[in-house]
Amino acid sequence: MSAATVRTLVVPRPGVLEIAEEPEPPLADGRFRGRTMFTGMSAGTELTWYRGTSPYLTAAWDPELGLFDQGRPGQSFPVRHLGYMEVARVTHSRTPAVTEGAVVAMAYGHSTVVHGDPVTQHVVHLPRGLDPLLGIYVAHLGPICVNGLLHAAADDGTELSSGVRGRLVLVVGGGAIGLLVGLLARVHGAAEVVVLDPTEQRRHAAVGLGLQAVDDTPDVARDLKTRWRHGPADHGADVVFQCRGRASALATALRCLRPQGSVVDLAFYTDGADAVALGEEFHHNGLSVRSAQIGRVPRGLAGEWNRRRLSHETLELLREHGSEIREHVLTDVVAFDRAPALFADLSARRRHVVSAAFDVSPP
Repeated sequence: MSAATVRTLVVPRPGVLEIAEEPEPPLADGRFRGRTMFTGMSAGTELTWYRGTSPYLTAAWDPELGLFDQGRPGQSFPVRHLGYMEVARVTHSRTPAVTEGAVVAMAYGHSTVVHGDPVTQHVVHLPRGLDPLLGIYVAHLGPICVNGLLHAAADDGTELSSGVRGRLVLVVGGGAIGLLVGLLARVHGAAEVVVLDPTEQRRHAAVGLGLQAVDDTPDVARDLKTRWRHGPADHGADVVFQCRGRASALATALRCLRPQGSVVDLAFYTDGADAVALGEEFHHNGLSVRSAQIGRVPRGLAGEWNRRRLSHETLELLREHGSEIREHVLTDVVAFDRAPALFADLSARRRHVVSAAFDVSPP
């Protein structure tokens, strides 16, 4: 294998994104080399690194105790690892677990080359016939969405449909995660799925996926609760998936729930939560908030569900609805060299995307 240059997106300081280059190291035994084809951008998370607002810049996460250690930064600039939505073609392999020529989905960040370890990393072989561009959703972002439905189902069964079948579902936030969660809820038998988002482009995407869409107006909770009546003093969504990283969105999610309902929260918050008035609907209607992050499946379901099964369910969704997702969710595909410009435009709100990917085709 001839030596190559590895190119990686790096944030050296807030507001700046650069493409760093370094020589590729030798390929170790037990690993495989992948040449990146596409790498997806998770704008909400990655812009916190770009802007310098990520909580990891001021606090370190203790995975054993499950606590943030305030005042001890867990990350500092330069930030060298961005992204978790990659697809690569295997060019060399020193492990029987991954063959040369395979196309795999992984989460290793915006880099042109990966030396993967099938023992310690989640590696998903993409089936023939699947558009490799859609593979950016398979290893991490799609499983996040599937895990959201699994958390909604945790009290009622072990299948994805258990928490949404026949139910009134509201999705707050029409980004990539919200749209895929909404599509999954529709596929798994929800009676109605409404996506709430203030952006016209995202509402249009929701409709393109066969979902309903409403604007985030001051009266939206009253309008939905008037429409969704279960009985006397019992109005609102059966379950709300909160997919927008703003405290005001969580407040809206709580307002739209029926009594004793649950918000399944997939959002990432970098600011405080002053807008979440816990003495109002949360208290009076006996509501609950359930965080559904990819680091764990619901307690009690770990024997039946793991990251590989979450990825399998993502592949099933892509097989059946890949053309719709490609048209309405993956709105922007730009060259890898154009990544700094896209980050700058998104941060300055000069441009809007539902979901974006970088094409890492060799020059």
